[in-house]
Amino acid sequence: QVQLVESGGGLVQAGGSLRLSCSASGSTGGRNAMGWFRQAPGKQRALVAAISFGGTTTYEDSVKGRFTVSRDNAKNTMYLQMNSLKPEDTAVYYCNAAALLSTVVTGRGTFWGKGTLVTVSS
Repeated sequence: QVQLVESGGGLVQAGGSLRLSCSASGSTGGRNAMGWFRQAPGKQRALVAAISFGGTTTYEDSVKGRFTVSRDNAKNTMYLQMNSLKPEDTAVYYCNAAALLSTVVTGRGTFWGKGTLVTVSS
């Protein structure tokens, strides 16, 4: 069992930055891939970015060049640096983990956090 806890959300003006963190604990199984998803009101949860244990990354097109996903394996923590935020980035951001990156990017990872709210004002 893996427990995931997101933090770092908040209210920011358009053009601003936030850094989200996802801390993993429990029986991590060692080498999980991890990912960030977001769900805006009235929309389905969708992939934002994901990272393998070894550091391979993938991004949703609308965040490329603005968001950066990273991880510190020694701390069992994944980060999402979000720059040049736009009102359309407003959503609850969730952390996901699974053994394979291919599983994470399809949203089929077993383990989910409870989410952290990001609100971008115009």
